[in-house]
Amino acid sequence: MTHDPYDVLLHPYVTEKTMGRIDRDNTIEFVVRREATKTQVKWAVEKLYNAKVVKVNTRITMRGEKHAAVRFADDVNAEEIGQRIGIF
Repeated sequence: MTHDPYDVLLHPYVTEKTMGRIDRDNTIEFVVRREATKTQVKWAVEKLYNAKVVKVNTRITMRGEKHAAVRFADDVNAEEIGQRIGIF
């Protein structure tokens, strides 16, 4: 396992659909390293943003990128984390 969270998370993935999921599902989507596991993504997000992660769903796009939808605990506001990382 890598010791740098920036080796796992490449950048947030922002579209109209993912912006809606921030409000609706308390979820932020990231583009992650192709080899990254769900456990590594959870660790990296919790370490970088100091926020409890409930669930991580990953998918590989047709372009070959790996995306991870990270759902935060109810006591964590995904919108606030999005503001901290510059999505808004």
